[in-house]
Amino acid sequence: MKQQLAGGIELERYARQLKLLGSSGQNALKEATVMIAGIGGLGGTAALYLAAAGIGKLILAHEGIILPPDLNRQILMDSDHLGMERMSTAIQHLKRLNPEVEIEGYNSKIDYDKSKSWVESADIVIDARYDFPERYELNRLCIDTGTPMVEAAMYGFEISLTTIIPGETPCLECLYPDVQPQWEPFGFPVLGATSGIAGCLAALEAVKWITRVGTTYAGVMHRFNSLDFTCYSVHVTRNPKCACCGEEGNL
Repeated sequence: MKQQLAGGIELERYARQLKLLGSSGQNALKEATVMIAGIGGLGGTAALYLAAAGIGKLILAHEGIILPPDLNRQILMDSDHLGMERMSTAIQHLKRLNPEVEIEGYNSKIDYDKSKSWVESADIVIDARYDFPERYELNRLCIDTGTPMVEAAMYGFEISLTTIIPGETPCLECLYPDVQPQWEPFGFPVLGATSGIAGCLAALEAVKWITRVGTTYAGVMHRFNSLDFTCYSVHVTRNPKCACCGEEGNL
């Protein structure tokens, strides 16, 4: 059932972006569901700006409690909730920003069987997990369910972004087929402002996909260096032998 802007407070809240998206674009956001896997520095920023933009529903997944090293970048967390569950704190902050957004939050890592219904419920997924085993799991879920996925990542000062459309563009395993599971989970360097830029780009990519305004990075890998602001984009192609999405890989 299509939802329409209620007028009044909604028209006032979104007045500035209605000039860019139009009422049809804003209604598309209101009707949409976005799943975000990971609500740290990158995913939390994406969640914040999607909630601010008026997304209809957010499905969030991230395990664990708030720790001091989180606070240099995870803007949905705060010092008053150290040692408490990360997800409940994030939902409180998002609801304070925009109480009209429906939010499902799961204190969980990405697991194929547990997470499948979350992915199936989403119009688009944002991958903001920190390790490749979970990213591969989410990638497989999106391929199997036909759900588009914004693949956003950062390391140090460098940001990577692409949008994966199952059956059309390369999937994550096409692009990174040889990453070993011994991924360094918590020791990689991160500056909050860089992860925030990556989260903003991911949110913008989801908005573009949902509203059909602008051009997404489907089939294109975009790299941005936040230290010197250099960037480049390259077209990427599917691997026919990909173990996840390739025809030969699935024989």
